[in-house]
Amino acid sequence: MEFFVHNPLSRLIVQIILILISTRLVGLVMRLIGQPQVIAEVVGGILLGPSLLGWLFPSVERVLFTPDSMQLLSLISQLGLVLFIFLIGLELDPKLMRGRGHTSIIISHTSIVVPFALGAALAVYLYPRLAPPGIPRSSFLLFMGLAMSITAFPVLARILSERRLTDTPVGALTITCAAVDDVTAWCLLAFVVSLVGTTGIGDAVQTTALALLYIAGMWLLVRPFMRRFGARIANREGLTQNVVAAVLLLLLVSSWATELIGIHALFGAFLFGVVMPREGNFIRVLAEKIEDIVLVLLLPLFFAFSGLRTEIGLLSTGSDWLICGLITLVACAGKFGGCAIAARLTGTPWREAAAMGVLVNTRGLMELVVLNIGLDLGVISPELFTMMVIMALVTTFMTAPLLDWIYPPERLHRLRLEEAETAAPVLAQRFTALLCVAYDRSGPGLLRLGTALTAGNPDADRLYALRLLPPTDRASFYVDGTPEERGAAALSPLLKEAKDQGREVRPLAFVSSSPADDICGVAHAKQADLILLGWHKPLLGDAILGGTVRAVMRKSPASAGVLVDRGLSAIRKVLVAYRGGLHDRA
Repeated sequence: MEFFVHNPLSRLIVQIILILISTRLVGLVMRLIGQPQVIAEVVGGILLGPSLLGWLFPSVERVLFTPDSMQLLSLISQLGLVLFIFLIGLELDPKLMRGRGHTSIIISHTSIVVPFALGAALAVYLYPRLAPPGIPRSSFLLFMGLAMSITAFPVLARILSERRLTDTPVGALTITCAAVDDVTAWCLLAFVVSLVGTTGIGDAVQTTALALLYIAGMWLLVRPFMRRFGARIANREGLTQNVVAAVLLLLLVSSWATELIGIHALFGAFLFGVVMPREGNFIRVLAEKIEDIVLVLLLPLFFAFSGLRTEIGLLSTGSDWLICGLITLVACAGKFGGCAIAARLTGTPWREAAAMGVLVNTRGLMELVVLNIGLDLGVISPELFTMMVIMALVTTFMTAPLLDWIYPPERLHRLRLEEAETAAPVLAQRFTALLCVAYDRSGPGLLRLGTALTAGNPDADRLYALRLLPPTDRASFYVDGTPEERGAAALSPLLKEAKDQGREVRPLAFVSSSPADDICGVAHAKQADLILLGWHKPLLGDAILGGTVRAVMRKSPASAGVLVDRGLSAIRKVLVAYRGGLHDRA
């Protein structure tokens, strides 16, 4: 084994290879059961750490993950984390926290105060048992209260988008609460870090004053400057490498400043992302340039590093596991209970209030960020860190199944059908075709076929173009435009062709984790007579009718057709192979 890791660079490369393989393999399993990639990356790190690899092959684990290499891995993962937290700041639109009314203010504040209070109360019990020696009681209580108040804004945004809840009252209220929670949590984290890092009241007051001065400077000076900078780039130069270098330089300076102040570099990265201009495509294009390397390479290193620090073996007694269960119970009671009850008291129906409670209870990435900071500062012990990581995994894992139980997809689908049927005008429709566009280039061919089939009465016949977008972890997908707008933009070749033909096509676009079910649902809602799908050669094999196409043909409420387009420019002659069967007669 020593031959493969004979120097620090080779050891680092092997570590990254193992981390990427383990996290992606576990991610495949998690996707099948509807779980986010963050769980896979933490579990992948746990598998490579002392909990499994170190337990089964301790000599291999000692050679691969030496203490010196762990320090290097930590520094690289911290750099990736700084960039990712900047992306989170970009994703968080300050407009979300304005104009949402009395209800959202009450719910968002309650979803912070209640779990913070319960976490601090639990810390009174945990302090003599799990607090590191020498840590002040006040710091421990504040940190535990903060750790219980976290909501994973990125995971929540993805869940809302996947279930098409973003534009519903429940989704709007939940995303507002999560935005307020995010900002409040970062401010509380900065305060707790500054309190732990100071040695007296004077230092604490100085750190707080510098932090407030920094925030004011970022909002009053840097924000207007970045707005003018973004407008200049959008109008003249474009996002060149020099511009990206300038933005990254300012990001690093902001992170460095908050690290010097004593409130952690991540706060500087987050706030710099928040003050970036939202006008135009500036932040979306910027995010697209930097996020892939962050999400695919650097961020998994942070998650894996968290997993490597998680030693399940430290929970060696029944009382340890009871405490771990108590922490998870208090975390759920604070977030779920506080949010759901507050929503119900403001007039939200019980089902919607419970759905909001389940959504804000997800912790995900943000909890792990806070826990790693607490472990590095010595506020929590390795045993408590392991318990809190388990709590973060459990609360994130339970979000999707609980939401499906409280707010089942069938109910959402039925509500959408009722809305569509209520809003649909009464027309003497003769023929309706649903064109399912998977790739931009396939749209015009489907349109030509659909137009030929509905050419009898263009005023009565209807054409719908459907674009389903797969779920994504990319932050740029959620900034500067909704997923629906981005999907509609992807239909532009088809819509341009329709305009040239003088035909009206109604575009439909949304995020879907189950394309076949959603295609059939839309076909039912629009009373489609025909579903047209495109075929694309699979990566492996030569199967024509497989995957989504096969599922739609099995479940479809309407007739379905598959277009194998090999350059269809116009329809002049059609050859039909007729053998007299049911499909031939149709």
